[in-house]
Amino acid sequence: MENTAKQVTSGWKRLSSLLVQGGRPEPTPEEGSFVNAPVTRGSTVLFPSLAAMKEQGLRSHEHELIYGAMGSPIQHELEKLIALIEGGTHSQVVSSGLAACTLPLLAFLNAGDHLLLPDSVYGPTRRFAGTMLARLGIETSYYAPLADEATIVGMMRENTRVVFAESPGSHTFEVQDVPMLARVAHERNALLMLDNTWGIGIFQPFRHGVDVSIQALTKYPAGHSDVIAGAITVADGALWKDLRDAAIQIGQLAGPDECWLTLRGLRTMAVRLERQAQSALLVAQWLRGRPEVARVLHPAFEECPGHEFWRRDFEGASSLFGVELRADLSVAGMRDMIDALALFGIGASWGGYESLVLPTTGGVRRSLPDAMPEGPSFRLHIGLEDPNDLIADLEGGLEVLRASVAG
Repeated sequence: MENTAKQVTSGWKRLSSLLVQGGRPEPTPEEGSFVNAPVTRGSTVLFPSLAAMKEQGLRSHEHELIYGAMGSPIQHELEKLIALIEGGTHSQVVSSGLAACTLPLLAFLNAGDHLLLPDSVYGPTRRFAGTMLARLGIETSYYAPLADEATIVGMMRENTRVVFAESPGSHTFEVQDVPMLARVAHERNALLMLDNTWGIGIFQPFRHGVDVSIQALTKYPAGHSDVIAGAITVADGALWKDLRDAAIQIGQLAGPDECWLTLRGLRTMAVRLERQAQSALLVAQWLRGRPEVARVLHPAFEECPGHEFWRRDFEGASSLFGVELRADLSVAGMRDMIDALALFGIGASWGGYESLVLPTTGGVRRSLPDAMPEGPSFRLHIGLEDPNDLIADLEGGLEVLRASVAG
C-alpha cells in the first residue's frame, strides 16, 4: 500500500510549478505588472481602421481579441494554461462541463454517423446523445467500459466517427484501457474523445492516443464550488480549426469573471489535490475495512474495475470515489445514514474544497446488464477537512445504518 500511496499523489507535485507560472501574460520591460492578470469585461472591440479590423478578424483560430463573444484576454490566458496541463496545443473554454462534452460531438459528427459511448458515461452526455444527436440523425451504441479489444472492434462500423471514453466512469469508476480504444479508433479512421475531468493533471491524454480531451473546469480547476465552466483541448491543428469554428458558430465561451476565478483556482490546484488525494485514500482505506461495505470503488484499489489501467497509465488519483454497501442492506438505511452525516454536504458536482456525498443507487441509468452494484451505493468527494473528522462522521452515519437494520 505504500507504493500505492506514493502513486496517488505523485502527479500533483509535478504540476506545481506549471500551475503557478503558466497562463500569465508577459510583463512589459517598461513597467511592472500584477501577479494576477486583470479581468477585462467587454463585448465590442474597437480598431484603428477597417483594414486592422479585417486583418484581426482573420486570426479567429488564434488567441486574439476580435469580439467579446469570441473570447476575452483572460479566457485566452486560461486556455493557454489548460492546454499546457493537458499536454495539447490549443484549448477552447466553454460555458460548462456539459458544453465541453457536447460541443466536440457537434463539431465532429454529421448526420448518418455512428457514435460509441461507454455505458458508464456521465448522465447528461447520455441524454444529449439520445435526444439532440438522435434528432440530427446520429446513431449511438453503448459499450461496456471494460470491453476488450475484440468487442470494441466488433462494434465499430463503417460510419463510426467517434469513440467516446470517460475514465473513470461516472458513479461506477471503471478505469478504461484508453490506449487500446485509441488504437481501435485510429485504425478505422475514427476519433477518440475522453472526458478527463477526474484525471486532470494526472492522466496525459495525448500521450495515450486521445484526440480530444474534455474538462469540467467547474470541478478541480476552479476548486471552490462557485464557477460553471468547461474546456476542450486538442493537439492537432486540423482538429483545432474545426473545433474553434464550431465554438464560434454556436457562440460557446465562458464569461471573464468565470475565467478569472478558474485561473485563480488553478494556482493552488496541485497543493489542494495532493492533500485531498491523500485524505481520500485514508478515508477509502478505512471504509474498505468496514463490515457494512462490500467494495470501495477507488481506482487505486485492486477491487476497482480497471485498476490495472490506473496503475499503468495514471500519475496520481483524485478525491472522488464510490462505495458499495452489502447487498443485504437497504437503500432506505443508506439514505438515513447520509442524512445523519454532519461534515458531508449532500449535493451534485464535486472537486471543491468541501466534502460531499451523493447516493448513486436509483440515479444511474445503464443500457447493459450486470453493470450496477448489487448493494446500495453512494459517491464520496473528500475535501480539505481533517480526514479523521470525516472518518468519525462516517462512523456515526454507519451507526445509524446499523440501527436501521436492527430496527
